[in-house]
Amino acid sequence: MEFTEAYKQTGPCCFSPDARFLAVAVDYRLVVRDVVTLKYETSHYLRGQFAAVHFIVLVGSEKLWYQVVVQLFSCVDKINFLEWAPDSEYILCGLYKRPMVQAWSLSQPDWTCKIDEGSAGIAYARWSPDSRHILTTSEFQLRLTVWSLVNTACVHVQWPKHAARGVSFTKDGKFAAICTRRDCKDYINLLSCHSWEIMGVFSVDTLDLAGVEWSPDDSAIVAWDSLLEYKVLIYSPDGRCLFKYSAYESGLGVKTVGWSPCGQFLAVGSYDQSVRILNHLTWKTFAEFTHAASIRSPYNAAVFKEVDDPFQLDMSELCLSEGLSRNMRDNGTENGSEGGSRVKYAVMDVPITVPAQKPASDKPNPKQGIGMLSWSSDSHYFFTRNDNMPTVLWIWDICRLELAAVLVQKDPIRAAAWDPTCPRLVLCTESPHLYMWTPSGACCVNIPLPNFRIVDLKWNSAGSCLLLKDRDSFCCAAIVSALPEEEPDEQTDETSEDE
Repeated sequence: MEFTEAYKQTGPCCFSPDARFLAVAVDYRLVVRDVVTLKYETSHYLRGQFAAVHFIVLVGSEKLWYQVVVQLFSCVDKINFLEWAPDSEYILCGLYKRPMVQAWSLSQPDWTCKIDEGSAGIAYARWSPDSRHILTTSEFQLRLTVWSLVNTACVHVQWPKHAARGVSFTKDGKFAAICTRRDCKDYINLLSCHSWEIMGVFSVDTLDLAGVEWSPDDSAIVAWDSLLEYKVLIYSPDGRCLFKYSAYESGLGVKTVGWSPCGQFLAVGSYDQSVRILNHLTWKTFAEFTHAASIRSPYNAAVFKEVDDPFQLDMSELCLSEGLSRNMRDNGTENGSEGGSRVKYAVMDVPITVPAQKPASDKPNPKQGIGMLSWSSDSHYFFTRNDNMPTVLWIWDICRLELAAVLVQKDPIRAAAWDPTCPRLVLCTESPHLYMWTPSGACCVNIPLPNFRIVDLKWNSAGSCLLLKDRDSFCCAAIVSALPEEEPDEQTDETSEDE
């Protein structure tokens, strides 16, 4: 893997949809960096600090590059939210303390747009699929407003149900489904994204509508109730209820919902620590995956456990100056290698008991159930994290209807993301390591930056660059080669170590 050096950030960072640029919030400044054109230079880490970073580069074959700044914009206040327009031409900045929204053009730096809702405030803002309209939701969900960048026209939708959630666009960008609530009843409003006229409104059989999502083929809309009642509803675009699903009646209900990219499967994660898969033909469940604390046979899944891998570097016969030796020791600690140690995955034998926590019964929003769920781009795999097992990531094979792999980490999993081009998964645990899984194995990668601990990560749409965020900085990583395929006749007990 190849890494950039660390750059400052104070808020959101996101790649452009065309995978060429990276927008970064630094207080009130919007910095746009070039991802494709990489300017390789000798990093100051290697020039001024011949230390642990240099050894990591030698061992892991990492390189450090610089990203070129292509645009710099100044907003009127601190940036709280960023979103690229789908055509990668415009960037939306949410200044919610003001409250205000500013938009900038990448090709026309002098062009700017400012949206101020006045006393109504702005709780959230998003782009429309045509990249020429901005949708804002006011405070207290009083109204949703569609602002045009082409003319001064604006359209209002009264009583949106949620600020950030409850809005979904079709894949072709022609229609929008917006959740609203009036007279203590939930509704779905269908709007044309061309004229922004309401094409239809139908009521939803929910007590407290939690969200809606169009299917990838735009043939159906899924709606689900709040956690107080287990209810998943499938509607046609004309408002007909195609199917109602409820796994049980007593207990907390749905926590996560996710369509497979192919549109054939709908995964429903629940508070009972199970995932149920519905098919798009009959809308009935054909698989149920449980997250047991003990993994036993007949599971054929590989269980990868993160373990320490201390290495000893014999330098007794080397003649180093006192200053250089001290510099190497100091930088080895700063690099987060914990005195020269690193980590690796060890393949464990079953049966094995995975770490689990008992959620507090006297606190709201219990940490249990399927809090993370995401499909691979080919719809072959999906991963889950059961929130009362925060250090364990479960990877399921939907073709074989079985558990494919289990990753047991030392620390709670903060974020995980699939490569948008292949079944490759990366995750982080707020440690100086990046963890990767593919169907051929798993590995751990040390980050060659001092005091850098990954709290969040994102892929660009081309799968060529990975954004890694620390608390107040970020870097980018490029995957230069995939994990090697396993030989059919080889039997190994441990996976590869640091790349």
